[in-house]
Amino acid sequence: MDISFMTEQGKFNFRICALIINDNKILAMKDDKSPYYFLPGGRVHMGEPAEEAIIREGHEELGITVNIVRPLWINQGFFTEDLEQVKFHEICIYFLVDIANTALISLGQTFQSTEGSRTHTFEWLDFHPLKGLYFYPNFLKKDIFNLPEELTLRTEIE
Repeated sequence: MDISFMTEQGKFNFRICALIINDNKILAMKDDKSPYYFLPGGRVHMGEPAEEAIIREGHEELGITVNIVRPLWINQGFFTEDLEQVKFHEICIYFLVDIANTALISLGQTFQSTEGSRTHTFEWLDFHPLKGLYFYPNFLKKDIFNLPEELTLRTEIE
């Protein structure tokens, strides 16, 4: 069961997201109902450690086993979702993950995957244009430039 529930005031989510960087590009996604980009990830299940959730979501959304480098940010967000106008209170842990031993980099600039009845489109986005894109979370558009240099180095498939 996801840690997500609706109240009269809005919806609460406990989420995890994967920050996947390669050659100063970030892997972002859209699904078939959202016009904006966001990071791969999902809701944490009740009783599931966040680290296990990010590994599970890597399997479900990308078909790979992600290697957690470290948690980067914990963000508490208050926002109104653009499409359905639902007010959210969301806690999200953002993990830097390594995909060096996967085939993800070789899939190209844009690729798709299907999870159940939903189609996800993934795209490698350059850091600088993020500021002008319809992309969430907003804080990442700035904070991506404050990562230590060793975290943004190119990942090579060995």
